[in-house]
Amino acid sequence: MIDINIRAAYHCAVEAARSMPNGGRIILIGSTNANRVPFKGLAAYSMTKSALQSMVRGLARDFGERHITVNVIQPGPTDTDMNPANGPQADLMHSVMAIKEHGSADDVAAYVSFLASNAARGITGAMQTIDGGFSA
Repeated sequence: MIDINIRAAYHCAVEAARSMPNGGRIILIGSTNANRVPFKGLAAYSMTKSALQSMVRGLARDFGERHITVNVIQPGPTDTDMNPANGPQADLMHSVMAIKEHGSADDVAAYVSFLASNAARGITGAMQTIDGGFSA
C-alpha cells in the first residue's frame, strides 16, 4: 500500500509537474478514511491516505510559483466493484452517513472536473471530501 498509495502518487505528481505547463492541475484521489477510521482493519490503508494530505500541502508550495494547483479528493463510500452499494458492508456504512447511500464514480468525476477547471485556480493544498456525510 505504501508503494502504490504514497510513493507512486508522489513520483507521478512530480513527473507530471516537470512536463506540465504553468497553471496545470494535479489531482490525487485519497479517501475519507484519511480523516476518520470508523472500522477496525483500516489502519494501514488510512495511514497511506492521510499521507496524501501532507504530500498535497507540500507539493502545493513546491509548485505554487508555477500556478500548478495540487489537491486531493477524498471520497467516502462509492459504488464500485470493490465497494458495491448493495454489498455486505453497505448498511453499516450507511448507518453513519448523513446521506445514506453510496456516491457514484460520476460524483467523483464531476468534482475532479471542477478542480481541473479555471474556476478552481485558487484552490491548492486542499483536501476535498465527497462522502455523503460519512465523516461529519
